[in-house]
Amino acid sequence: MTIRYGYGTNGLTDLRLDDALGLLADLGYDGVGLTLDHMHLDPLAPELAARTAKVAARLTKLGLGVTVETGARYVLDPRRKHGPTLLDADPEARAARTGLLVTAVRVAADLGAHAVHCFSGITPEGTDPDTAWKRLEESITPVVDAAQAAGVPVAIEPEPGHLLADIAGFHRLRTLLGDPEPLGLTLDIGHCQCLEPASPADCVRDAGPWLRHVQIEDMRRGVHEHLPFGEGEIDFPPVLAALDATGYQGLTVVELPRHSHAGPEMARTSLDFLRSKGASA
Repeated sequence: MTIRYGYGTNGLTDLRLDDALGLLADLGYDGVGLTLDHMHLDPLAPELAARTAKVAARLTKLGLGVTVETGARYVLDPRRKHGPTLLDADPEARAARTGLLVTAVRVAADLGAHAVHCFSGITPEGTDPDTAWKRLEESITPVVDAAQAAGVPVAIEPEPGHLLADIAGFHRLRTLLGDPEPLGLTLDIGHCQCLEPASPADCVRDAGPWLRHVQIEDMRRGVHEHLPFGEGEIDFPPVLAALDATGYQGLTVVELPRHSHAGPEMARTSLDFLRSKGASA
């Protein structure tokens, strides 16, 4: 198989970034899903360009690829998880999220990343769906424009409970925006198991033309809980075979953000599991 595996730094928050990167390289990962956060390449702290250059040099030295992820819980608002979003009623709040994503595009370009990940956010209470979709369209357009200029695709993730919750939602946004070339899809394999009508393997096949980033973990039907491999319901060999068949060249990043307390061991066992299931596909 030609699948390139990475591990998300949101599952290694107890490690310094430099140590996390060294760990992943030593374990044999191909890359890293780098979440911009206060402990790992803070996008709001001074001298971002200089700090990014140091991380880029470290990645090159270790031979690691990278995707930039933007799912930090409190990077913009210390009191509101994932707030503000692209859907907030306050235009200034929406603009803050848009600005963070544009910054992430710039960081991704400087790192040589293959994509920038993002998501829509939860529809605010009292907001009708048409208004929410309009806000998303307007808020993400500058990000898509920045991605076009930087030559780095922006890959939006269907997230359970969000306005854009499934693959059908991705296609709705793609159509609203006029199918811009820089807009792609982040496919989370666990989310497919959680709520998509098709199997995870079929989701991979259906999403193949738009795949720009892939996240992977175990999960159960109807329960949005990221689980270590083997603790959920996903049959992985068909999923990995389908992913390999798409020709997708980016990273497939293990997404275990609630397991940082055991991050190094989770990283080791996750790669062993995926390699074993890939060999049996």
